Parts: sequence; C-alpha cells; structure tokens
Amino acid sequence: MANAFTGPLEKVDACRWRIPKSYRPDMRVDGMIYADDALINDIRNDRSPEQVANVACLPGIVGHSLAMPDIHWGYGFCIGGVAATDPEDGGVISPGGVGYDINCGVRLIRTDLSIDDAEPRIERLVDRLFQNVPCGVGRGGRIRFKHAELRRLMEEGSSYVVGRGLGWNSDVEATEAGGCLSGARPDYVSDHACTRGETQCGTLGSGNHFLEVQVVDRVDDAKAASVLGLEEGRLAVMIHSGSRGLGYQVCEDALKALADTPRKYGIELPDRQLVCAPVRSPEGQRYLGAMKAAANFAWCNRQIMTHLARETFAEVFDMPAERLGMTLIYDVAHNIAKMEPYDVGGRSCNLCVHRKGATRAFPPGHAELPARYREIGQPVLVPGDMGRFSYVLVGRPGSMVHTFGSSCHGAGRRMSRSAAIRASKGRSIRRELLDRGVIARARGRTGLEEEQPDAYKDVQEVVSVLHDAGISHKVARLRPIGVIKG
Repeated sequence: MANAFTGPLEKVDACRWRIPKSYRPDMRVDGMIYADDALINDIRNDRSPEQVANVACLPGIVGHSLAMPDIHWGYGFCIGGVAATDPEDGGVISPGGVGYDINCGVRLIRTDLSIDDAEPRIERLVDRLFQNVPCGVGRGGRIRFKHAELRRLMEEGSSYVVGRGLGWNSDVEATEAGGCLSGARPDYVSDHACTRGETQCGTLGSGNHFLEVQVVDRVDDAKAASVLGLEEGRLAVMIHSGSRGLGYQVCEDALKALADTPRKYGIELPDRQLVCAPVRSPEGQRYLGAMKAAANFAWCNRQIMTHLARETFAEVFDMPAERLGMTLIYDVAHNIAKMEPYDVGGRSCNLCVHRKGATRAFPPGHAELPARYREIGQPVLVPGDMGRFSYVLVGRPGSMVHTFGSSCHGAGRRMSRSAAIRASKGRSIRRELLDRGVIARARGRTGLEEEQPDAYKDVQEVVSVLHDAGISHKVARLRPIGVIKG
C-alpha cells in the first residue's frame, strides 16, 4: 500500500512494538506502539507509525514516543499518541500533540434503572434526549453565556456552571482535575474563539461525538464495579464531546501564532504540523494558558449536557434524577497537555505530558484521585462504536512505569469518514443498528454512515492489549441501546 509504514517495527513482547531511534538520525528516543499481532497488521498499513517517529524528534522528549492500540493518522501527532517533554531540558509544547478539539473527553453517569424496567420507555427516552441535548454542526444551545460570563467559565471550569445550578457538587470531585486546570488565561483566547463558544457550551457537536444510553452488559471486576456503582443490567449514560468551535479556534490561532517559533529557538522539525515552542518560553506559556481555558470550557460543556440528560431522564421516568441514582462516575480528558510529576532515571521531573487521543490512567493510591477511588485506581472510560461495546477500566501501576499514566481513549478508526460513507452505499445503517438492538438518532445526513461500527477497530481487542500489559484493568463492559449523534 502507498501509505504503508516501511520502517522497522521490532516486537518487544506480546503487547509492544519498538521503532528504534536508529531508524532516523533525527530521532531522540525510540518509538513504542502498544498492539498485539492482529492489530499491528492494520497499523503497518497506516502512516501513523511515521508520526510516532516524528514525535520522537521533539526537543526535550523523555522515555519513548508512545502510541496506544487505537493509533491512527492525525494532525502532527497520531491519534493515540503520548509524549512527555522535560521543560528543564528544553522540552516543548506542541498544539499538534493536543489536537483541534481541546479536551475532547468522555464522562459516564450511572443509574439505578434496570434494563427490564426501563425498556418500554427507551425509544421515548432516546427521542427526548435527541430533542433536549443540542447536536449537529455549529448548533447552539438554549443555555448561553455573555462574553464576561464565558471568560469566567474558562477560568473556573466545572464549578462555575455547577454553581449556577447546572449540576451537583459531587460532579466536580468526579471530574479529572476537578474540572479545572489552574493557570487558565481566558485573556489569551481570541474574541473570535469566544464568539464561537458563546452559544455552544452544553452542545454535543458532530463527527464522532455522541450521547449513549448503555446497559452494563458484563462485570469483570466485581469489587471495582461496586466502588464505581456499576451493576450488571443497570443503565448508564456516556457523553463524548469537547470544546467545540472555541477549542478549534484556540488551536487554529496557536498554529498561526507559532508558525515561526521553531526557527526562533533553533528547533528543526520533521513535520511542520509539529510546530511547537519551549514550555518555558513566552510563546509556550501563551498557548498553555489558552489551551487550559479551552479545556475548562470543555468540562463545562459536558457538565451542562449531564444536567440536560438528568432533566430528560427525570421527565421520561417521572422521577427526580437524584432518586434515579444518576451520579457521575468520572470524566476524563483525552486531548490535552498537562504538567505532571514523574521519576525519570531516578530524578523527579515535572513533565509536560501530551495526550492526543489518549486517556489518563493513574493507579491505586495516586494523590490526584478522589478518595473513593484511591483503592481501585482511576476510572478509565473507553467508548467503542455504536453497535458493539464500551469499557470501563481502572489505572494500574504499569501506567506510571511505561506510559506516563496513560491508556487508550477509544476503539480507533480503521476507515476514513469518506471510506465509511462509500462502504455504506445501498445500506441503512440505522436499520442495521436497530437489528442489533440500538436506537439511533442523528442530525446530519451522513452522521450514522460516517460512524458505522465497521469504521472502527474492535474495542475489545484494543482494551485487551493494555489490560494484558498492566496499564489499565478491565472492570465492566457496556452495551449501547440508544445513541444520539450530530
């Protein structure tokens, strides 16, 4: 194939493949891809391993240039890419290592509803969610923020919208970083970005974003599932969205602003999509401040949709959300860069960890975890596709040793959107999903076709690699029964 990777992929063990830094003279560290024998065959036929090698050239990179099993081609970094840089050694921050949809992420809400009790109302529930949760390209919501309010929201994160009655106090604790990255600088976010975001906080968007009603299909770890509040046969709600047009514009603005920065600092790059700046530079700090503001916006976005989902459940089941047991299990980011402490070669370092289509997976005992999860580890939420399964895992100690506290973020595409549309010609994806027991609603003309199950890898294979590698541990499998998409 024309786009196949022709460089070396050395098998390290059953779960890892190395691209040695000897592959290219500009590589500073090895590349390391997590995959089994079956997944690596698909990965070889994609250009994404070359992106893993490109990232290995970044100044200050530590350890390995990493890729999770859901790896596929992205902008600059591959989707599924993880890289940590050391600011003390000239380490850089790269918008391509975060992505356009800053803090795209996933949250999971449990319920006390059993599938047997809820089944007669599922279709109405999906229809009402489709009406109440705004979705689609550029679509705004009914909850709007004035310019000054938006800047405060970007500084304070989830607690700001919860304080306005759009959530519960417990939601903040169950959100990564408490739903707020400190040091956010809304004043670094352009007026154009703010204008794009004024009507979009509390909206799903389009593409691979979704809200799913799911049922706990299988429990793999009864103790951890009990702590999380997951029980076989109970309903759950998964929400996948990010920072919408505001985050996209923050990225677009940064790419333009940083275009000449590598040359200023004498940085040579193998791909201009990896445009970057030293973390400690004024340019790097400016991007970080704007990125944090967009990340806080994204947490508020998912928080407001949680509120809308609870209102809808309460309406359909004629019972307050509190009595339905609709507590937030967790919310994780998967397009973000964060400063985190790690031991590197016996030295304690505060590293800039880029996660581009990858999820944090801190192990039991980590100081950043909510007290109730300290014994089991951080919940890791891995959506699959509309027709198969999603997974809940928890972080394991291996993540801190091997992947800078990171795990996979989803199934990973194996088919482009245009290829998926071509493959759906003459088929009704909506009917195929219904035959699988999934009620689907989409705003866009090709939303279901682009996101059909065949467009994705099997998430069961993806999570099994990281389970076997000791990075994250399977807790429960969730099956979709209703989905809304843009």
